[in-house]
Amino acid sequence: MRRTFVEAIVAAIAAEMRRDERVFVIGQDVGVFGGAMSGTKGLYEEFGPRRIREAPISESAMVGAAIGAAMFGQRPIVEVSFGEFLPLAMSQIVLQAANVHYMTAGEASVPIVVRTRIGDGPYRGHPQSYEAWFPHVPGLKVVMPSMPRDAGRLMRAAIRDPNPVLFLENMQAYHAAREEVPDEDDPLPIGTARVVRPGRSVSVAATGWMVHRALAVAEHLATEGISVEVIDVRCLAPLDLETLVQSVRKTSRLVVAHEAWKVGGFGAEISAAVVETAFDALDAPIARVGAPHVPVPSTKTLRDLYLPNEQNLIEAIRKVLAY
Repeated sequence: MRRTFVEAIVAAIAAEMRRDERVFVIGQDVGVFGGAMSGTKGLYEEFGPRRIREAPISESAMVGAAIGAAMFGQRPIVEVSFGEFLPLAMSQIVLQAANVHYMTAGEASVPIVVRTRIGDGPYRGHPQSYEAWFPHVPGLKVVMPSMPRDAGRLMRAAIRDPNPVLFLENMQAYHAAREEVPDEDDPLPIGTARVVRPGRSVSVAATGWMVHRALAVAEHLATEGISVEVIDVRCLAPLDLETLVQSVRKTSRLVVAHEAWKVGGFGAEISAAVVETAFDALDAPIARVGAPHVPVPSTKTLRDLYLPNEQNLIEAIRKVLAY
């Protein structure tokens, strides 16, 4: 069946809930309303209020309750409506969920999925992208798919994982292009990147909606004889450095791209890891594409100027090719 990004995620959650009665969803407006941006549409009608649990407006309480349930054998999915609300549950995510397995010398686990929406979207609301904060935390897996089928398969893997997974969903991708997503699909191992377009001239490692922008740029530059290899990073922690290095050893040039701020962004981690591992393969400095280090503007005109776009990618690619 052809599904959008969000439809693939909801289908994956429903399939896992049918497979495992320990799986339940907790969050704000996840029931009759169907979740923010239809993020839980249809789940309440099938599974009812016992397994689709409405929560008060308290992210710390939701995540804390889910951690407790997970430690007693359940597999909760916590819906934090938008990524800019993650700081409200920072203690629970960073100090508790990510540490319990280590603090108990492996005796306890926290099989919890925290899903949230990040980045600019069609409704221009809640646009913050804080993904770079979380791969820094040991014990926490962080996934950030860009394609519908990957989103569904990674959600299945996240639900089955014995420890906490932060699942980041880009809002621009939510209701965008459809992709064939089988009803019965295998989980995708967490920690694998994917080469979505092979190339020879330059590698572009991108996350979220920037993967789609990179593919559009690759199509455009192909008319000039520039062959762009596009890598969908997909998983920030653990990072698939092997796939990135293999690509760089083939093309000798790398551009990293994400929607979040360039300063301190995850592109810096990718750049440092590649330099440490494959400096000898690089024929040019790595170029980073990200947002300027200012708060996200509220007006559409300024927002469009602020967000990294195809032209920024083209300029970065031409820069590394000029060496």
